[in-house]
Amino acid sequence: MSVENKVVVVTGASSGIGAATVKLLVNQGAKVVFGARRADKLAMVAADLPKDQIAYQVTDVAELVSVQELIHLAVSTFGKIDALFNNAGVMPTANLAENHHDEWQRMLDINVMGVLNGISAVLPVMHQQGFGHILATDSVAGHLVYPGSAVYCGTKFAVRAIMEGLRQEEIQNRIRTTIVSPGAVDTELYRSISDSKTAKDLVTAWHATSDSALQPEDLAAAVVYAIGAPSRVAVNEVLIRPAGQAM
Repeated sequence: MSVENKVVVVTGASSGIGAATVKLLVNQGAKVVFGARRADKLAMVAADLPKDQIAYQVTDVAELVSVQELIHLAVSTFGKIDALFNNAGVMPTANLAENHHDEWQRMLDINVMGVLNGISAVLPVMHQQGFGHILATDSVAGHLVYPGSAVYCGTKFAVRAIMEGLRQEEIQNRIRTTIVSPGAVDTELYRSISDSKTAKDLVTAWHATSDSALQPEDLAAAVVYAIGAPSRVAVNEVLIRPAGQAM
């Protein structure tokens, strides 16, 4: 199993799971093209990586043209795309009665349309080259629903359904699919929660004990494992919880 010389595109790569995945892929010999909305954070991720193995640019996954430009950067720089990791996501949480319409729309635009934009942008390339692998960050919240997160869970259930449909539609085109569904992960995702107390309580819970939250590197290892699997193997789903997480 190896990712050496594979070309992988990663979105949501300025921090957390995306940044950790970029670094691990490069460390294991892959060529990585990555994007996110924060230029300064992207530059920080790139700073210590070999320049001949990477390319990056500011990318907003909610905008199809922006994702298409990232895909074009990958093809023009490295000549192919072995895998696309649709990782960008947000998680503002609140009860439905609070009517956070703007946050609902933002979650739909990034969590759902962001994945669809990635699929739309990369499929023509993968069809032409005759192979490929599309991955997405889902969540335990894509498998169960809990109070305060109905819309977030809805977006993650949608990703799970979209990726299963993609799997069935693209089998004959030698395009594999994977969703990685983490439980609690110690990342910057809490920053998308508008209520400061809710965000603070979430981080406190993550740090309560050593096994309260996964680290980004835990998820990066799962992504690299799936990408590096032999072509005869399709790792369609990876569900990863902290050892101490009940739900």
